[in-house]
Amino acid sequence: MSNQPPLLSMLPLTSEQLSKLQDATKDLSTAQIAWLSGYLWGQLNPSVVPTSTTVTSALVPEQETITLISASQTGNARHLAEQLRDNLVAHKLNVELYSAGEYKFKQLHKTTTLIIIVSTQGEGDPPEEAIAFYKYLNSKKAAEMKETAYAILSLGDSSYEHFCKAGKDFDERIAQLGATRLLPRVDADVEYQAVADEWIEQLTALLKARVPAQRTQVLQQTQSGTTDTIQASLYHRDAPFTATLLTNQKITGRNSDRDIRHIEISLEGSDLQYQPGDALGVWFNNSPEKVDELITLLWLKGNEPVTLKSQTFTLKEALLYHCELTQNSAPIVKAYAQLTGHEDLLSLVSDKTKLQQYADKYPINEMVRQYCAQPTAQDFVDILRPLTPRLYSIASSQQEVEDEVHLTLGVVRYDVNSRTYTGGASGFLADRLKEGDSVNVFIEKNAHFRLPEDNTAPVIMIGPGTGIAPFRSFMQQRENDAATGKNWLFFGNPHFVEDFLYQVEWQRYVKNGLLTHIDLAWSRDQAHKIYVQDKLRERGNEVWQWLQQGAYLYVCGDASRMAKDVEQALLDIVMEYGNKNIEEADEYLSELRLERRYQRDVY
Repeated sequence: MSNQPPLLSMLPLTSEQLSKLQDATKDLSTAQIAWLSGYLWGQLNPSVVPTSTTVTSALVPEQETITLISASQTGNARHLAEQLRDNLVAHKLNVELYSAGEYKFKQLHKTTTLIIIVSTQGEGDPPEEAIAFYKYLNSKKAAEMKETAYAILSLGDSSYEHFCKAGKDFDERIAQLGATRLLPRVDADVEYQAVADEWIEQLTALLKARVPAQRTQVLQQTQSGTTDTIQASLYHRDAPFTATLLTNQKITGRNSDRDIRHIEISLEGSDLQYQPGDALGVWFNNSPEKVDELITLLWLKGNEPVTLKSQTFTLKEALLYHCELTQNSAPIVKAYAQLTGHEDLLSLVSDKTKLQQYADKYPINEMVRQYCAQPTAQDFVDILRPLTPRLYSIASSQQEVEDEVHLTLGVVRYDVNSRTYTGGASGFLADRLKEGDSVNVFIEKNAHFRLPEDNTAPVIMIGPGTGIAPFRSFMQQRENDAATGKNWLFFGNPHFVEDFLYQVEWQRYVKNGLLTHIDLAWSRDQAHKIYVQDKLRERGNEVWQWLQQGAYLYVCGDASRMAKDVEQALLDIVMEYGNKNIEEADEYLSELRLERRYQRDVY
């Protein structure tokens, strides 16, 4: 059988008519052409399709596509987006799933049905993959969205002051652009699954009434272009792998004011796979000493039964393994004040700033010590947040270390009222686990912090403190790949002698030529403080030249100060050496983000 087009003489069209038809339809999508064919058929068969139905079909295309965007920092928003996508497809609704980093947002105003699931990080900021999208929406370039109906699910953590702010910002701005809400925005806390399930159910029912069901063939065509970025594994957040701690080595000097550990964990037998840029999730237990102290401060015994998620535990079991104790929060202080009725604590509730300051300063044990009470065990655990795993940037390449995974761990230690406190996961790994002990872990993929596929591309890495971790994995990977691209590291810490993490390894990379440049910022080794952003400005001309040569920029570390200071330094470099104003420089960095040439792993 021939696949050639029919001869013109066999068509009921002249060559001129065919040419006009081709010109008129050349910019139409497959869905639009399919709708047009149905519309024209309806015009020829008015007795079969009533006029009112034909008009309705014109307003709601037969193959309308739901646009679903996930803006995820740690993977939770993406998981929920995939859950929603699968649910909609099961109901034969046409949906296309994008991450915020891959969506061509300049086409946003053409979307008729838009769903966004977005998390919040840091001080109310959008996830890294959504920054360019967020900036576009809030720019003068954003087009009106009067033809768009939308819904937003916002994920956050109520222990932070700017709870779900990114989702709130997206919601407000899209409404300002003229879009119509399908249903009110939902803000979900750390325990988001039940809230998300209800939202997905409501949204699915609403969309079933709004968007026509599709034929199986149409759905298959749509889904062929949609892939999950989070690969399925036998082990994951809710079913972690029981790994073995191999090495716990302090890598700061004895006089350093920082306790930073190099941790090695065996993944043997798990078949877990990771790439440079991914994170390791670590489940931990609370300090038995702090748990016993808290039980005593509450005038309880520890054997009292309590219920969490329909399961019964003793109070001690709940506090050891299921409740967050190392991170106090404004909602917990407020709930404890109402539970105990202490006037001084209740006075904080009406002052949002003082309430947050108190939560930041005093751990839960100190709060209970200052404002003694004897609540029931159940009432007390009800005000606590669930224990959640901590994520650490992986400091190794699997091609280098095979069945192992390495971390660069900063141990959190601080004193309050002459009593010592330690971070939950960092104290668990550094102080309580011994080599050979078990630890429950999982891999959290980070598709938006990846080395360039082109091994000849230059790479600039900016990572002070424990932000050095992923760049150790980057260099191991580039060495294993025999990458020929230039590499440049900006690293900083307080003191050269005490705090030069992995010094021997970096010196080896310089000696063998893999590391082209290394710029070091020791903030306390001279009278005036020097940081990585200062080193960037010093080398601004060469940094700009590297960018012109196609260099990829990576930043890892503290989000609240370092990352913002580094971004300002980059803007200054682009303005000075690229001869741009601030708006043009900001647009330049946004373009780098869209090209995946400016990536950040900040926390």
